[in-house]
Amino acid sequence: MNLKHLLSTQITKNLSKLKGVSFNCQRNLSTISVPVLPSTSPKSHDFTLSQNPKTAKPGLSFRRYIFSNQETERIASSIGPKTDSEEEEDRDMNEFLSRFVWIMRGKMSDAYPDSDKQTIDGMLLMVVGKVVSEMEKGGLERMIESASASPSQDFSEDLWRTVWEVSNLVLEDMEKARKKEKMKGFLQSDKVKEMSRFAGEIGIRGDMLRELRFKWAREEMEESEFYEGLERLRKEANAQEKGEKAEGKAAAECAEVEEKPKVITLPKRHGKIKYKIYGLDLSDPKWTEVAEKIHERGEMILPEEPKPITGKCKLITDKILSLEKEEDPSPLLAEWKELLQPSRIDWINLLDKLREQNTQLYFKVAELVLSEESFQTNVRDYSKLIDAHAKENCLEDAERILKKMNENGIVPDIVTSTVLVHMYSKAGNLDRAKEAFESLRSHGFQPDKKVYNSMIMAYVNAGQPKLGMSLVDMMITSGIERSEEIYLALLRSFAQCGDVRGAGQITNIMRIEEFQPTLESCTLLVEAYGQAGDPDQARSNFDYMIRLGHKPDDRCTASMIAAYGKKNLLDKALNLLLELEKDGFEPGPATYTVLVDWLGRLQLINEAEQLLGKISELGEAPPFKIQVSLCDMYARAGIEKKALQALGFLEAKKEQMGPDDFERIINGLLAGGFLQDAQRVHGLMEAQGFAASERLKVALISSQTFNRQRQPTR
Repeated sequence: MNLKHLLSTQITKNLSKLKGVSFNCQRNLSTISVPVLPSTSPKSHDFTLSQNPKTAKPGLSFRRYIFSNQETERIASSIGPKTDSEEEEDRDMNEFLSRFVWIMRGKMSDAYPDSDKQTIDGMLLMVVGKVVSEMEKGGLERMIESASASPSQDFSEDLWRTVWEVSNLVLEDMEKARKKEKMKGFLQSDKVKEMSRFAGEIGIRGDMLRELRFKWAREEMEESEFYEGLERLRKEANAQEKGEKAEGKAAAECAEVEEKPKVITLPKRHGKIKYKIYGLDLSDPKWTEVAEKIHERGEMILPEEPKPITGKCKLITDKILSLEKEEDPSPLLAEWKELLQPSRIDWINLLDKLREQNTQLYFKVAELVLSEESFQTNVRDYSKLIDAHAKENCLEDAERILKKMNENGIVPDIVTSTVLVHMYSKAGNLDRAKEAFESLRSHGFQPDKKVYNSMIMAYVNAGQPKLGMSLVDMMITSGIERSEEIYLALLRSFAQCGDVRGAGQITNIMRIEEFQPTLESCTLLVEAYGQAGDPDQARSNFDYMIRLGHKPDDRCTASMIAAYGKKNLLDKALNLLLELEKDGFEPGPATYTVLVDWLGRLQLINEAEQLLGKISELGEAPPFKIQVSLCDMYARAGIEKKALQALGFLEAKKEQMGPDDFERIINGLLAGGFLQDAQRVHGLMEAQGFAASERLKVALISSQTFNRQRQPTR
């Protein structure tokens, strides 16, 4: 209902002149009293309501607004039915005036602390009436211009400026409220619900799930607003194009209108404004609680922005960002904290900048920030830092963060356990990886493909492919996809162990799942049967690979030759090489290495040295394993100089040697009478964490008993 119909013109004119007037309404009257939510706290402004300091105190209470039912019916019949757009515009106007009245009441109360409530209500009614009249003329933009150009006889320029500021503030609050309501709608959209449901199924809970849900809803809202903006631009372009066609040449002669900055305004409309002013009395304490709840919900929907960093605080921030890795950031952080009084979003903003500029300093500062109360540390912060350390292969740092997490009473969640599985699997710490994996399952979480792959690789690297195969069975049962790389890793581990049964099982599964045999998989099968001492099956798989169209390479041929070497079938090995050479095969370092090792065991030293020379002719350095063969061959042959030369090379790279390599060297040295060297190498073997076999222990004791030793000359 229009303000002009709520209050008579005579009342408006006399409000500034009369004092203590009461109004008797003897006709049939109705009242409206609707509470309104506050948008912001009022601030004190210095302005004068009237140029006449003796403003009258009207006696009318404006908690309820009185209007005539008969006049309402007459106005409603003259206006006619409202359209949907007018209904929406009326709602926007009602909200604008309600918020405007709430803020202006506080400002007037601060400016006139000695005035009673009735006087404030009277002044407020005059301001609202003037605002409505200006809006009917041309909008809020003209109010400050009108006040500057031709000051009103009733209101001062300061008052109009305050009205302008409050109006802008109200419009901004209305826009924020609109976004909040729109955000609520997107939170309940099907797409966001589906993603939230999926996140819940994979174990994401609590604060992290809520943050993701708001993030997805915000992205949906931004996408919707983007396309709405495109549609609006399209309509404006179409309208402009039609206008240009209608205007013709006259439109081209018009001066270009200077673009004005886009401002938030109320929807444009035609005709008189129809509105309702809600009740002005919000003294009930319940509205304070409502305002606080609205503020809390608003922070959840629209996240807090970081505080602006200026002045001295900016200088301290720059110093922190320019610190070296060795410097201690604690003093600067303490000073920065005292100046800024940061919240969580401010800490995160600082850490993001550090991560972009200096990763090592980021790790140091992030660890210090975890103990800050204002950072509001949660379990996700710990898991992020542990994951970052794990990706940098800083296992000790990651374990230190994990220890601090446990000391603070924070139990690792699913995300943290997943990070630990990947970290310990990559580091080769099988026991800790198994512990983290079991922790995941104890939480009721179904491990995904990445977690299973990490654990399988941990078992493969530890030489326990059977346990890795049990995880493959679990993946098959759970319907989780398996990759060819995982199958090949297991097949390679079975081949190194000589477990033909496990290798065959992997091959059958790959065939069922329609993975085509490759040169790599066939080579691993040949190697598996060769390690198991079955050259016939190895040759069968070798021939099958050729029938599939794969041409044997140097590594595959070396595996086949090594299989013949297990049974000392030199003639078959030579025949194979002759057949392959007819097809254009040329032996490489791998094949020559196997042949040198074989000839060395047979003590065919000259032949072995000839093949060693062919490796040098290929322009490649002899492989590390060939040094083990040479040391064993020369030691058994009693060629001390060459044996010790090869032994010195191996001692320099003892980290690359396995237990089988140590035992072969020690046995060769004992066989050649180099007892002291054998004992020294045995000490190196124990220092590397390898235990000697019973057979080797007996050989060492026997050599000491029979005193078959010879002092080496170095």
